[in-house]
Amino acid sequence: MNKLKNKLKYVGAGLLVTVGFIDPGNWATNVEAGSTYGYSLLWVITLSTIMLIVFQHNSAHLGIASGYCLSESIGKYIRKPWKQIWIISAIGAAICTALAELLGGAIALQMLFDIPIKAGAVMTGILVITALFGRSYEKVEIWIVGMVSIIGFGFIVELNLVDVDWTASAVSSVLPTIPMGSGVLILGLLGAVVMPHNMFLHSDIIQQQHYFDQSEVVIKKKLKSEFKDTMLTMIIGWVINSAMIIVAAAAFYNHVEVTDLVQAEKLLEPIAGKASSIIFAVALLLAGVSSSVTAGMAGGTIYSGLYQKSYDSNDKDSRIGILITILGGVILIFFIGDPFQALIYSQMMLSFQLPITIILLIYLTSSKKVMGKFINKGLEKYALYFFASVVIFLNVLILILQFTGN
Repeated sequence: MNKLKNKLKYVGAGLLVTVGFIDPGNWATNVEAGSTYGYSLLWVITLSTIMLIVFQHNSAHLGIASGYCLSESIGKYIRKPWKQIWIISAIGAAICTALAELLGGAIALQMLFDIPIKAGAVMTGILVITALFGRSYEKVEIWIVGMVSIIGFGFIVELNLVDVDWTASAVSSVLPTIPMGSGVLILGLLGAVVMPHNMFLHSDIIQQQHYFDQSEVVIKKKLKSEFKDTMLTMIIGWVINSAMIIVAAAAFYNHVEVTDLVQAEKLLEPIAGKASSIIFAVALLLAGVSSSVTAGMAGGTIYSGLYQKSYDSNDKDSRIGILITILGGVILIFFIGDPFQALIYSQMMLSFQLPITIILLIYLTSSKKVMGKFINKGLEKYALYFFASVVIFLNVLILILQFTGN
């Protein structure tokens, strides 16, 4: 029993990250990808998930081996003004994340109760802040994750109910193509999976178990167990995201142009019938609230780390970070014209910030001063350099394509 409990404690960190990348932003980008470009953008999900596993493990690696989360490490090892620049950009990414999550919750409230989007965003924001400050989210978190996961796996079930071109989907999952006009969406898909705020959050959750007080042998065991957890939960996320695109492609491609998430509820009709709209809205609300909680936690982690503190919802600096993130997301929603496009563009902005977080993470985990014997080396080192180059290349390429109109 003790051995089982020891293994289960690693699962929490991976699940929180997974909640972050099956959120409303992912729902929007996946539905638009499938409905507009069919199966052709599935490769972005595959590539993003591989990169996610590498970067999230490296983030946890930092927390386990050094005893400091990513934000604390910035506060401790990075000099001014770079420290402030990196933290501000990370907070900006957390706000963009919160915008998408809160917007998803607001759209769900509109679908369920005909509440205006802006009012729904305020209500969702108040609920999330109350849950974070009162720590009540910890009591229902596993239920939220469970229910959102059930809906996610509902899309997997639907794979057997729609007419899928499995050959095309398999090829598209590994063969990169960039259809005309898909640049923003590609960055949106990338930013929706490899999310900067999750790297800050993952390292903080892991390091709070104080692995740095343990022996080298124990730390190696922790790293191995954490990698298995990260691999398993990220693969689950890859399957769910891919299933969303495939189902959307089979249901909408060349038939219907999807311009909002309300239309996407029709995806559940084959398994839920007339109740599909209610089930979809409830799932979207749960996804919005649960992922808003993780966005708020990340904001608290980022801000408190600037003062070399771990996340603690009772601490003043963590609370300031939570408020900046959630209230920032709510305020931005008041300036939004098209909620569906706002979801897409918010994920694209995450992709633009991503290279900053990745470069900083690699710099810290490649420093002997920070990591000691657990500095990046071997295959992990080269994988980090390679995927960092891929992220930067894709950002630059998409920008060039957008400006040239190709």
